[in-house]
Amino acid sequence: MDSTLDPAHQLPPDDVSAIDELGKTYQALRDELAKIIIGQDDVVEKLAICLFARGHSLLMGVPGLAKTLLISSVAQTFDLSFNRIQFTPDLMPSDITGTDIIQESGAGGRREFEFIKGPVFANIVLADEINRAPAKTQSAMLEAMQENKVTALGQTYTLDKPFFVLATQNPIEQEGTYPLPEAQLDRFMFLIEVDYPSAEEEKRIARETTGSGSPTLSKLLDGPKVLAFQQLVRRVPVPEHLYDYAVKIVRMTRPGEPESPTWIKETVGWGAGPRAVQYLILGAKSRAALRGAYMASLEDLEAVAPAVLTHRVITNFAAESQGMTSKKIIDRLVAEMRES
Repeated sequence: MDSTLDPAHQLPPDDVSAIDELGKTYQALRDELAKIIIGQDDVVEKLAICLFARGHSLLMGVPGLAKTLLISSVAQTFDLSFNRIQFTPDLMPSDITGTDIIQESGAGGRREFEFIKGPVFANIVLADEINRAPAKTQSAMLEAMQENKVTALGQTYTLDKPFFVLATQNPIEQEGTYPLPEAQLDRFMFLIEVDYPSAEEEKRIARETTGSGSPTLSKLLDGPKVLAFQQLVRRVPVPEHLYDYAVKIVRMTRPGEPESPTWIKETVGWGAGPRAVQYLILGAKSRAALRGAYMASLEDLEAVAPAVLTHRVITNFAAESQGMTSKKIIDRLVAEMRES
């Protein structure tokens, strides 16, 4: 093989070593989580891809699938601050971002406002059942995600890095909920669907969680190391044809584009925006690095496409009448592009 075609030769030696280290760290992370989380390998991988790509995740699944346990377990393996916010209908924006209180300052008893930081000021934030809070409260959370800062009484406070939001949502219990608008869903890099375990996994869950004792997880990474790996992921090379693929598949989700298939025009009301292209490339880079590869591949891009695109494609009435969901549309689109 010509060494000039070797992906490792497109990276500085230090980056090659760092990717090898990231791959080993990722395997250690999976091993630690396996002490508590049974199955859900795909979910763990997607969470890790998001974290090292500097993105946020929305986990969708019915109650009892260990979404909250998984997120808190991930937080335990990082030497980072962690806060959980339980979203409820009476939750106010200040309950998330923080509030100003009057404090006495100095010998003269002068009173001044002091900002007390809310739970969003953490490296890893679990937004549990984010669709239970009204739009105003959701917006406060999502603005912090987008801007990485909070503004109160004209003063801006920057959130610590790394900053990673993991939100959960229950797809079946819609009474008393406030669905996230499409523009806010777009802030999440991945929509990760958490499915039921297999029969064997369910048997293991019953056996291993009904006894005494609970495993202790080791801390594997601190903040500076996470930031260094996030920068490393962005330096992973991407072949030109992957940029072409990412642009093409995103444009094909838009019913108004000439190149979109007829069945897309008939079933999709609104397609994905340019942010989807960015996340497809970043997701492919991150997945490649986690697997110890020195260049992103088409396999990496196809693997992250459903998680990136599903929540960015809005179906119309015709799709609903045919039982066509956004996930089925993206799966079909990826399959057709693979065959073309």
